[in-house]
Amino acid sequence: MQYDPIKQYLGKIFNNSVILRKLFYKMLDILLLRSWHIRREIKGWATTAGNNTRILDAGAGFGQYVYFLSVLNRNWSVLGIDVKAGQVEECNRFFEKTGRKEKVMFRVADLVTFAEPGAFGLILSVDVMEHIAEDERVFANFYRSLKPGGMLLVSTPSDQGGSDVHHEDDHSFIDEHVRDGYSINDINEKLRKAGFSSVTSRYSYGVPGKISWKLSIKYPIIILNKSKLFIVILPFYYLLTYWFCLILNWLDLIVEHRTGTGLIVKAIK
Repeated sequence: MQYDPIKQYLGKIFNNSVILRKLFYKMLDILLLRSWHIRREIKGWATTAGNNTRILDAGAGFGQYVYFLSVLNRNWSVLGIDVKAGQVEECNRFFEKTGRKEKVMFRVADLVTFAEPGAFGLILSVDVMEHIAEDERVFANFYRSLKPGGMLLVSTPSDQGGSDVHHEDDHSFIDEHVRDGYSINDINEKLRKAGFSSVTSRYSYGVPGKISWKLSIKYPIIILNKSKLFIVILPFYYLLTYWFCLILNWLDLIVEHRTGTGLIVKAIK
């Protein structure tokens, strides 16, 4: 399944104006369940964070989390890095138009080699590690780049059906993944090996989240892969499914899951 080209196609549609891009961010915040979990964790972390904190979004993509951070506290300095030069250029252009360039910057960088020792109070890694084969090197770079007491916040698929893989002979729904998901023990051990003193992991995308993901993300992408003309009727599709997905996302956020297809991981240096 070609997931990334569909994301790029949708991104270009909403990149024509500042208002459209903000609308795109809002849509991602509503539809992507991982955004619900990540934003809640950031708000919890923010209660003890200082105004002069530097934050790294490692694998910033469209920049929606950088935008969220820049709105949450305008005093924070946020660096977004990504390997895709086109996305970095578009993000820099957007944030310049919004007047946030003084505190926000995007750069092209490879997480396998990127490190700024002791520079950041918070590092985000949202659905990135499943794309990187050399994950232990990246975790070590994250550890080096954090200040003492700084936090790494990771969202990634689990081995309990992440990437829509449930059996050994299944193929990932998303072709760009190099691994189908982490077990809690696996990612915890790798983070402790990197040097982190405190690591906590919990499941996301339990039963409510899995249903919501299929309705709001999987099925639309399958159809868009068949024909991009579906973009015309996509708003009407979401008019029918929006409220149901909203309730499912809320349930996934407040329920403690015994298993799930996603992981939310916090590691403290």
